[in-house]
Amino acid sequence: MPRYNKGLFIYNGNAGSDDLEAKLSQTLPILTQEVKELSVLQTKSLEELKQVCSSRAREVDVLFILGGDGTIHECINSLAEMDNLPVIGILPGGTCNDFSRILDIPQNMEQAARAIIQGKEHTIDAGKTNAGYFLNFWGIGLVTQTSFNIDKDQKSKFGVLSYFISALKTMNQAEPFSFKLKVDEEEISGEAVMILVLNGQFIGTREIPIPSINLQDGKFDVLIVKNSNLTVFRELLMMGQPGAENRNFQELSHMQGQRIEIEANPSQDVDMDGEIKGEAPSSIEVLSNHFTFLGGGTNALQLGGREEGQ
Repeated sequence: MPRYNKGLFIYNGNAGSDDLEAKLSQTLPILTQEVKELSVLQTKSLEELKQVCSSRAREVDVLFILGGDGTIHECINSLAEMDNLPVIGILPGGTCNDFSRILDIPQNMEQAARAIIQGKEHTIDAGKTNAGYFLNFWGIGLVTQTSFNIDKDQKSKFGVLSYFISALKTMNQAEPFSFKLKVDEEEISGEAVMILVLNGQFIGTREIPIPSINLQDGKFDVLIVKNSNLTVFRELLMMGQPGAENRNFQELSHMQGQRIEIEANPSQDVDMDGEIKGEAPSSIEVLSNHFTFLGGGTNALQLGGREEGQ
């Protein structure tokens, strides 16, 4: 018997993919084997994509989204306040596809389709802010400036490499800002060039080596980067080593919590999952086990699967 009775497959026809026909031919035949009734919808604008998520997702058991991190972000923001959310499967059709990497989904389209339709269902935490919802990260400072500095022509030509080009350019232009931060009951203030609130551990295809980051622990990992220099990179690598202690770091601070309040001076633009939305000051809270995603396997996060019907 098929795994799911009713499903919806959506993709943005204006996303600029040159090989859209190939992606559809590599995925749909595989997914239809495990979904009794699968509808396919092509959207022509971001607004239509969000409207389809809002109006059609409650009618299905499983929702497949073909797209990159920006498409996933917009979809989950349309779904977040809905009751009886469908299971979600991601087919990585963007440039970096960071959230699919967290779920251990292969980047080859045919392999991705097989992995998610055969994979386990994982309940995933989400972040709620005064400007919307996020799955992977919330950030201010360098991470936002990097997004602003990406050249669209370079992104089209070089893909992931364009993010690294932008990051190198941005580091040389980094301007510190003052901040006040409250994580649960702990408070800290000072100057930084970047603050990240992490639910997942991939940004720009690169894994952040903080072992405590977990999509299912009901906590966020807060990383404060004080300066943009070589010491930051050395300390980041040290964070991934057994026995590393936060108090020994000069340029990094690391905290964990469920509720976060951030003030910044001057006010900073916010990057959520690669999309620029809102400004700090911001209030952020964890929504535990809010979404259910199909994962590709057992990755470094050791995601715990659940059986259908649980």
